[in-house]
Parts: sequence; structure tokens; C-alpha cells
Amino acid sequence: MTKYDLSAKSTFEATDDRINPAFASAAQENAVASDQVVVNWPLIPWPRGPLSAAVIEALQREPGTLGPMPDVTVADPLADDDFQLALYLCYEVQYRDLIGADWECDVDLLAFRAKLEGAFEAQLREEISQRHVREPFDVATELDQLILASRRESISTYFSGRGTLDQFREFCVHRSASHLREGDPHAFAIPHLSGDAKAAPIQIQSDDNGSGDSLHTYSALFATTMSALGLDASYGSYVEVTPGVTLATVNLVSMFAMHRKWRAALVGQLAVMEMTSVGSMQRYSRALERFGIGAEGRRFDDVHVDVDMHHAEVARGRLVTGLLSADPELGSEVLFGAAAMLLLEENFSRHVLTAWSQERSSLVPWEMNS
Repeated sequence: MTKYDLSAKSTFEATDDRINPAFASAAQENAVASDQVVVNWPLIPWPRGPLSAAVIEALQREPGTLGPMPDVTVADPLADDDFQLALYLCYEVQYRDLIGADWECDVDLLAFRAKLEGAFEAQLREEISQRHVREPFDVATELDQLILASRRESISTYFSGRGTLDQFREFCVHRSASHLREGDPHAFAIPHLSGDAKAAPIQIQSDDNGSGDSLHTYSALFATTMSALGLDASYGSYVEVTPGVTLATVNLVSMFAMHRKWRAALVGQLAVMEMTSVGSMQRYSRALERFGIGAEGRRFDDVHVDVDMHHAEVARGRLVTGLLSADPELGSEVLFGAAAMLLLEENFSRHVLTAWSQERSSLVPWEMNS
């Protein structure tokens, strides 16, 4: 079904003229063994349109040289490959050194990012009906109802007795954009919170980061799963083939986490993420076992099953309740953040499952990157 080999060797073959030469060279120089993860190397992919091309060209120059940028208007900001890749790269300078030039605080790039964020937010709000609650503690019940209303066939249920190993590998390629950085975006939001709402994500972050043990961070465990599946586990290795509908789920968290004004939306997003993960992680672990993946390769999902049952209680109780006890007027924004995550996850699942039902890859075709 998959049109190309996802292994590190074939994906980044330097003689393949479909690959950005700098991208391929960096990948070869930082080739990883099955038990290693490279975290710092250039992550510049091919552009997918005028927006991402403008950002990519700028990032290969010195900061302060952004110049005129294209209009950010696109038909569907929630799924457009060009739009979401441009936004992803604008955020990525906050996480990793992309090319060796410090664009993190470039005012013109931040202004362009703000335009992208404005279009992203506007489309989300247009598609999400706003919920208003009279009492702050009604929000937890509303979150439960949002989750129930969103339950349709998911990728995890698809793998319950169905699906192939190649499809699971492809799914992990999608998720690598978020899982290889795991809770990093939420760390940006911690200074924006206080009281129980601050303590809750700190507790979740501590667990997600292996309680201080780098070998047991969720990102390291997911890298182990990728290696067990024969995938390149280095950070950013598959941005080249990650579609906009996937990058939107990643960009949403960055957008919420990097702005104090969206702290309540981030709380809603994090709460729903923790409240919905246990069942899906159980199904993924069983699928991996069915595919013959050993216990080490399944640890990422198994650890989530054990820990996230507690995290769900922390998120629903201390995180949401703590925020709204201090700021009751933020209830609608909590629900907006939760609904936005559920909407984008539904879009992502529909995209992947539709592609698989048509026996084709759900990743970006190489032709788009040539």
C-alpha cells in the first residue's frame, strides 16, 4: 500500500533528487542506530507552496531579512499543507535550531506567525460552536459530553483486529511530529498558570519526562517504538512527508502554549488529551503485540495506559477546576481548546482512514516535494 519505504536509509538517500540536498546530507551525517536519537540537525524540508517557501527561504538567511511575505488566505487553514508547514516552521524555531541562525525573536517572523495564527484561530472558531456555562464547575461535565459526542471510528479502533504493520508504521510517522517532542509545548504554558492549575501540568510533565530519567521520557520511549518498527527515530525526520492535517494537531498545541491569552484553551486541550488516551493506548499496544513487536517496543503505549488513568483525574480535577476556581470566566475558552483538539483529531483520523480505505498512503506524496 505505502508508495515508498519509510526506513531511514531509503527516505534520506542522498542520490534521490526528490530530497532537499541539505536535508539528505544532514540525515546521513546524523544516521542513528536503533538505540540512538539525534536531537539537533537541520530540519528544513521542501516547501509545499508560497507560504512555506517564503519561510524556508528566510530561514536560510540571517534574521532581520524576512522581507515581504505572501497573503495567508487559503481555502482551509485547518488542513492546507502549505499553510500548516509554514506555521510549523515558525514555531519550530522556538524548539530547535533549524539552520544555525537565530530567528527565535525576529519581530517580522513573529508578526507573520501572528497572521497565520489569526487565520488558524478564525477557522477553528467558525467550525466550533461556542459553549457558555453558568457555573465554573459545569465545565468538567461539558468536557465529558464533548468527548462522548466526538466518539466515532478512530485509528486506534481501526487497529483492533484490523490494519497492517505498514499502516502502523505510517501512523507512527504521523505521530512522530508530536510524540518526539511529547510535552514540550505544555512546558511553555506553565508560567501562564497558577495554583492547582500550575501544579497539575508540572506533575504531568514530570511523569512524561521520566521523573528526571532521560531514558524513560515519553519521547525516548516513542523513539524506541519507532526503531522497533524500522523507522528513523531522529527528531523531525519525517516533517518532509507529514501532511497539513497532521501538522495542524501539532501547531494547535504550540499556538495555545506560547500565548498567555490562550492558557485556558491549552488547559482544555491538555485535559481532553489526558482524558481520552487510555483506551487508545491499550489498543495500540495490542496491535503492536499482534505485529510481533516486543515489550520494549510497546512500552510507550503501556506506560501511558498505566500513568494516564491518573493523569485523567489530575487534568479533570486539579487542572480544569484549579484554573476555573481562580478565573471562572475562562470556562468557554477551556471548552474551545478541548473542542479544537477533538475537531483536529477527527480531521486527522478521517484523512488517514480514508486514504487506507482507498489503499493509498496517507502521507504527503513525494511528487509534492519535487
